[in-house]
Amino acid sequence: MNSGLQYLGIRYRFGGNSAETGFDCSGLVRRVFMDALGLNLPRTAKEMANTGERINPSELKPGDLVFFNTMRRTFSHVGIYLGDNRFLHSPSAGGKVRVESMSDDYWRTRFNGARRVVDQPELRATDTSIR
Repeated sequence: MNSGLQYLGIRYRFGGNSAETGFDCSGLVRRVFMDALGLNLPRTAKEMANTGERINPSELKPGDLVFFNTMRRTFSHVGIYLGDNRFLHSPSAGGKVRVESMSDDYWRTRFNGARRVVDQPELRATDTSIR
């Protein structure tokens, strides 16, 4: 999902789903998957956590979704795995889209799981309203 790297530095905005106005975590993920693969993912991190195939951390591949508990509830944050234990995400208010290491203590202790959605035909966009 290297196409998501074009959004590095875009500011965080709660509920945001565009480069012009900013992204929240799920808005960024939705945009990248729609633009790169034509996949229409659900709107929230929690809904995304119920999509695709659950995978073990040892099976992570670039493009997999990675989930974290950042708000004292499971699946409250989502990012896109890039490989080499790094992920792309839109962190929080005051932050900007960036790449971080899943090995950092903060992310390692909050990791909730991962999902693979790339080969899910039911997610192919028929409505391109988020474009």
